[in-house]
Amino acid sequence: MWRPTPVFRAKRLERELGTPAKIYFKHEGVSPAGSHKLNTAVPQAYYNKKAGIKRLATETGAGQWGSALAMACSFFGLDCTVYMVKISYQQKPYRRSLMQLFGAQVIPSPSDRTEAGRAILEKDPDSPGSLGIAISEAVEDAIKNDDTNYALGSVLNHVVLHQTVIGQEAMKQMEKAGHYPDVVIACSGGGSNFCGIALPFVREKIKEGKKTRIIAVEPTACPSLTKGKFTYDYGDVAQLTPKMMMYTLGSSFIPPGIHAGGLRYHGASPIQSQLLHDGLIEAKAYGQLDVFEAAKLFARTEGIIPAPESSHAIKAAIDEALMAREAGEDKTILFCLSGHGHFDMSAYDAYLSGTLRDSSLSEEEIQETLKALN
Repeated sequence: MWRPTPVFRAKRLERELGTPAKIYFKHEGVSPAGSHKLNTAVPQAYYNKKAGIKRLATETGAGQWGSALAMACSFFGLDCTVYMVKISYQQKPYRRSLMQLFGAQVIPSPSDRTEAGRAILEKDPDSPGSLGIAISEAVEDAIKNDDTNYALGSVLNHVVLHQTVIGQEAMKQMEKAGHYPDVVIACSGGGSNFCGIALPFVREKIKEGKKTRIIAVEPTACPSLTKGKFTYDYGDVAQLTPKMMMYTLGSSFIPPGIHAGGLRYHGASPIQSQLLHDGLIEAKAYGQLDVFEAAKLFARTEGIIPAPESSHAIKAAIDEALMAREAGEDKTILFCLSGHGHFDMSAYDAYLSGTLRDSSLSEEEIQETLKALN
């Protein structure tokens, strides 16, 4: 099912911005599942099938990973149970329908099916959920059922390395275009999309001395890279996973219910975190309204509706292009458009009607959530 995804040049956006910069984007939204996630979903489903597993349990935020795993499970005759973060389950009903169409059982998380879910609901019956909670439920489900394994769509090393097909393709495609990027940008939640496009360019930066700036972009509502602590932490709320060295806001952190559901994760990939700690990559954070403004401009110039997650990368690319305009520099910018926004129209409705609100954390709130890590 794997197939190369294209790199496009955003010439209309360049003209609108009046920038000398060349803007390219790797469009993962043309994948059959709507994102880059099949790159790891297919091998995970395949090897579980070979091992005799009957069912995979997983979590999903915005639904892109859940859609990909549901699709991959359908290829290999596996059952699939997806614990979908409740706020996204409510915001994105058609993403849920897509997973169900592929044969998955989709459960809003936190749920009453697991001890982890019941514990959260007892404390907060109206909890919007988080990826950390949904991971706890999926892991517990797998632990309690011998025919079931857990599958993860981001963060862990094997997942982000599967995704490097994105960056390897992009490198070859940029070579054909006759340009090497001065800046590489991707949105960042757990890190699969960012590491996917970034790691091959990081390799060239280390081995060949390339000066490429590599930027991870996250929401101000969940600023694990820009405000988090570099330390050992659990990957889930119930602390069922091993501890990992990463930038984190604490495994108990519940982010506000922003529409970029795939970026609502308390931590970041250990590989990505180490690269940031070593100064090989950068991190930026943007508010929700700025991100949707960038998405609107991109849709009107390039004719593609981006997912809210990917729109963080668009915002950063626009800012880099404007800085190049001010400096009179002819830079080459590459960003990853990691998914499409066809199931996010309720978010765009809220933005266009003026009801969408910014959501960020104060310094006091961040310090409070970090206390648990001390």
